[in-house]
Amino acid sequence: MERIIATNLLDYFSRHKLISKEQHGFLTKRSTTTNLLESLNDWSLSIENGKRQTVAYIDFAKAFDSACHSKLIQKVENVWNKWLLAAMDWQFFN
Repeated sequence: MERIIATNLLDYFSRHKLISKEQHGFLTKRSTTTNLLESLNDWSLSIENGKRQTVAYIDFAKAFDSACHSKLIQKVENVWNKWLLAAMDWQFFN
């Protein structure tokens, strides 16, 4: 079920161009490794061009492992319900 929802959401986001080219996680051929490589390239170019560079790179790999899953699911459901209601209102008035 989770895979079906994720696939449909990614398809929707892709069709409506809602995914930034900077997005790397959860996409085919775009991982945290490719993100780090692109970032390193950008940082190197800035330094070579004499620009200052400040970097903060945070790894949230364990963030969902330590989260309270029941609270997380409840929050996602609340956001999803609000999104659905907004979408239905938009369709009704347009």
